[in-house]
Amino acid sequence: MTRARASRIDHQIIAEIVEPGSRVLDVGCGDGALLALLAAQRDVAGRGIEISRAGVNECVAGGLSVVQGDADSDLVNYPDRSFDYVVLSQTIQATRRPRHVLGELLRIGHNAIVSLPNFGHWRARLGIALKGRMPVTRTLPNAWYDTPNIHLCTISDFVHLCEEMNVTIIRKLALNARGERINLDRKARLANLFGEQAVFLLKR
Repeated sequence: MTRARASRIDHQIIAEIVEPGSRVLDVGCGDGALLALLAAQRDVAGRGIEISRAGVNECVAGGLSVVQGDADSDLVNYPDRSFDYVVLSQTIQATRRPRHVLGELLRIGHNAIVSLPNFGHWRARLGIALKGRMPVTRTLPNAWYDTPNIHLCTISDFVHLCEEMNVTIIRKLALNARGERINLDRKARLANLFGEQAVFLLKR
């Protein structure tokens, strides 16, 4: 039996989106916090894939069904439409081929949920403008030489990628520094400036 841990705000929103009893694949599931939350709150049939052996071990020790794998290369092994939701939380910017990975999420799942840090946040912009240095913020906490993030993007960048790929955005919202929600449909420019991160529900 898994227990929900103290959860990130994007995890809480993902749990609100996922229908109870769904089949869920969490790609880049880390320590399994989201899978544990979904099991506790939404009674999902959850599976995970994680690149780090330490993360896999922690998940398995907690009773979660997780295998070791790389989102860039191993999603091809999953059949079409084999999950109701495929989740990629705070991970797309760390993949080598974000567009490919997004396509795989939408092939495998009836729906995809993606959360990402927003490099267009005003603190990030100000850091570059005033200091001339890559920003370090709460959602981008690592120095440039020590970050797993290799494809930083803004909220607007991700929306544009979805448009290029003919992906339907069913739901989208940004979160400011206090975890308050900003509606991306009504306040897109403000969201790209003040949203530290965003969550998208997608379908193809």
